[in-house]
Amino acid sequence: MKPPEHKPADVVYASEQELPQCHSTGSQLRRNIRPYHPCDREAVRRICCDTGFLGQPIDPIFQDRELFADFLTSYYTDAEPESSFIIEVNGAVGGYLLGSRNHARREKFERQLLPKIALRAAHRLLSGRYNSATRSYLMWLITRGWRETPRAPKHVPHFHINLLPQARSVPDTYRLIQSFLNYLVAAGEKSVFGQMVVFDGKRGPRMFARYGWTILNKSEITKYRQHYPEPVFLYTVMKDLTANADLYGLDLQKKQIHV
Repeated sequence: MKPPEHKPADVVYASEQELPQCHSTGSQLRRNIRPYHPCDREAVRRICCDTGFLGQPIDPIFQDRELFADFLTSYYTDAEPESSFIIEVNGAVGGYLLGSRNHARREKFERQLLPKIALRAAHRLLSGRYNSATRSYLMWLITRGWRETPRAPKHVPHFHINLLPQARSVPDTYRLIQSFLNYLVAAGEKSVFGQMVVFDGKRGPRMFARYGWTILNKSEITKYRQHYPEPVFLYTVMKDLTANADLYGLDLQKKQIHV
């Protein structure tokens, strides 16, 4: 896959005057990368659920969209919105990158959030509101989820990215991630990590190395076994921003750095 022609300086941001607008005007119908704004919150939550099952809707696995979005997005949208970015396609939110630089703030937020989510899930479970797939998902979370999630570095910025089909293109994904990397470098950060789902031969060690990411660990996520015919893995990957902050700037395999 040949890198696109875009350079970091080409990343498109909305001006400060445009930030409160969650949709472009008719004369601006194009793909656009901009910082997250609070009026994007509902779109982000919807996209989280519409892409939660290997890029497809989460509903066949977990029917409670409210809790799913709360768990995966609420910290980023409510407590650290300044670290996230949006991609617009023809004026509508088509995807997002949710990022975090503040490990302590996130841990505090999650300590307050998780008990509330657990209580709501327990109430809905005991009241018979969940189907068998959702009950199986909750059982996996309780018994296996914490063991299967690879260990992540502490006190290192990280991000999650989800895109609707119309927003999935190599140049736009590059611009979205590069916007976040530029933001981290401007803030003085030295490294960043992400946890990436790998399935169906997509991604993998060669791709991560090509873009300068070191693989720290991986684990099979067994919750997908009943719904997908092949193993699904979660990789933890890290990028050294002091070596190169461009997504396409350093091929670790060619430099014979083993990952």
